Amino acid sequence: MELIVLGCGGSAGVPMIGGPDGAGDWGVCDPAEPRNRRTRASVLLRGGDGAVLLDTGPDLRDQLLAQRIDRFDAILYTHAHADHIAGLDEVRAINRVIDRPLPVYGTPPVLTDLENRFNYAFRPWSPPGFYRPVVVPHVVHAGQTLEVAGLHLRLFEQIHGRTLSLGVRCGTIAYSTDVVELPDEAFAALAGIETWVVDCFQRSAAHSAHAWLDRVLEWRARIAPRRVILTHMGPDMDWAWMRANLPDGVEAAFDGMRVAFH
Repeated sequence: MELIVLGCGGSAGVPMIGGPDGAGDWGVCDPAEPRNRRTRASVLLRGGDGAVLLDTGPDLRDQLLAQRIDRFDAILYTHAHADHIAGLDEVRAINRVIDRPLPVYGTPPVLTDLENRFNYAFRPWSPPGFYRPVVVPHVVHAGQTLEVAGLHLRLFEQIHGRTLSLGVRCGTIAYSTDVVELPDEAFAALAGIETWVVDCFQRSAAHSAHAWLDRVLEWRARIAPRRVILTHMGPDMDWAWMRANLPDGVEAAFDGMRVAFH
């Protein structure tokens, strides 16, 4: 099985809009390093029987083309912030390839937000053809294990500022985007993992909704995964700085990164 990092940037990506002459605000990231260019956070979990997409950010089309992905079996939403759902309209291309509606999974508040913003995607399909995305909602809750596309996804609750997000464990790997605090149930779900892909928006200073480096390192000491991969990174997370300063066993993700797991 493998996890494909489609995007590992924060809500505005790297570079952010702005900068000298509108060429982009890179913060302290070196524009000459291609791994500093980050689209919005999303991953694909792929097993022998199929694949599940986690979130549909605004960069979804470019991400799928870059990784030559033209099909998956379901979408699981971690939460309903715009940088994780705004690309839902691109799903119509997947509908056309697989020639059927696509199941989407989310907690009740997330599905309600999605239906409010993309009501046209939730209307029943009238074949033939897909001129719009067509999705079928399925409710999930933290604490359950979702079985879809041959994958067993253990869902756990995370605190993301004033809202909640879902963390996802699949076998020996876990994905924790958009998190600032972890309840005890999350630590229980993460026990024994080998690889953890985890939100780390910035190097230092507390953030109200996202983990920062010192917090991630504290969590790492408690969970003890063999490998920690940082994602949802902002413009002060320079690739070269991280290569030189992160401890052994901790590394930065990059768009297109592929991680094997079992």
